[in-house]
Amino acid sequence: MLINNIDTTLDVISKIAWILFFIFGVIFFIRTLYYDGLTTAAIRMFSFKVLLPLLLVVFISILSYALVFIEPQTAGVVITAIGEGGVRPQPLRGGLKWIVPILEEVQIYPIQWQTYTMSGKPAEGQKAGDDSIRARTKDGQEVILDSSVIFRIDVNQVVRIHIDWQDRYIEDLIRPLMRGLLRTEVSQYTVDEVNSSDRKDLEASLDRILRTELLEKGLILDRFILRDITFSDEYAASVEEKQVALEREIQAVREAQRLRELASGQADALTLIGEALERNQDILTYRYIDKLSPNIRVMLVPNNNPLILPLPNLDMDTTNALSPTATLTDTVGLGTFLDNLGPMSPQ
Repeated sequence: MLINNIDTTLDVISKIAWILFFIFGVIFFIRTLYYDGLTTAAIRMFSFKVLLPLLLVVFISILSYALVFIEPQTAGVVITAIGEGGVRPQPLRGGLKWIVPILEEVQIYPIQWQTYTMSGKPAEGQKAGDDSIRARTKDGQEVILDSSVIFRIDVNQVVRIHIDWQDRYIEDLIRPLMRGLLRTEVSQYTVDEVNSSDRKDLEASLDRILRTELLEKGLILDRFILRDITFSDEYAASVEEKQVALEREIQAVREAQRLRELASGQADALTLIGEALERNQDILTYRYIDKLSPNIRVMLVPNNNPLILPLPNLDMDTTNALSPTATLTDTVGLGTFLDNLGPMSPQ
C-alpha cells in the first residue's frame, strides 16, 4: 500500500516539511532579533543552522516531484519542456518512474477495459436522461436503439490519444462515431429485417466497422452490443395484428389438417368394411343385429325378410316360444332358430 502511494506520501511529507521549516525559521529569527538585534538576525538566517533544514526540505520536494507511481491499469504520458514535440515518445508503464521535476509532468490514462453505454433509460447510460439513438430504416420507419461498446486504449497509442483527443476521446470520438454509424447502417435495412434474425447481421456489421474505425484512432474494441431496439407505436400495432392473423391462420391449418386426418381415417375404415363385405355378406347382418336394442333377445327373419317376431326368453319353456308378450333380446335367422329349437312335442 505504501509503494502504491509513495509519490502521494512524498508530496504530503514535502508540504509538512515546508510548514515546519517556516515555523522554525520564524522562531529562529524572532529569538535572534530579541537577543542580538535586527542585523544579526538577518545575517544568521543564512547560516548553516538554517540552510541545512532548507536544503533538506528542498530535497524532499524535488524527490516528491521526480518520483511518479503508475498504477498497473494505467499508463502515463510525460509532458516535457525539454523534449521534441513537448511530449516523450514512449508512455510510462506501471511502476515507480522518474521524471524531471518542474520541467516535466505526467498525464495518466486508463488502459483497462471500459464500457460506454447510450440508453433511453436514465440509470443505464453514462449521460442523464434519454441518450438513445433514433434512426430511420430503408422503408422510412423510425427505430430507437440502445447500444454499448466495450473498449480500451491501446497502450502503444496512448501518446497519440493524448495529442489527438486528451481526455475527450469518449465524448468527442466514440460517442459521435457510434451515433453516425448506427444511423448509416440501420438505413440499409427495412424495419421488418431489423425486427428479425437479420438484427444479428446488423450488429455484426456495426461491430466490424466500429472496430476498424476505433483501431485507426488508437482504441481497441472488444465488442459492440445492440442492447435494445424500440419501434414506433404504429409499427408495433401492425406487428401485433399480423401476429394475431398468423395465429388464426395456424389454427385454421391445424383444424383443416385434423379434418383431413379424420376423413382419411373414415375412408380407410369404409374401405376395410367394403373389403370385409366382399368376403362375407353376413357381416352386414351381424352389424345390424349388434345395433338393436339391448332388450331384444330373439328376432325371426324368415326367408331373408325384415320381419321381426317377438319370442320368449330362451331360458323359458319352449311352449311359450310364440307368446306375443315375450321380450325380444336377441336376433337370429328363422331357420337357425328352428334348427336350434329342434322338433316340437305335440300338444
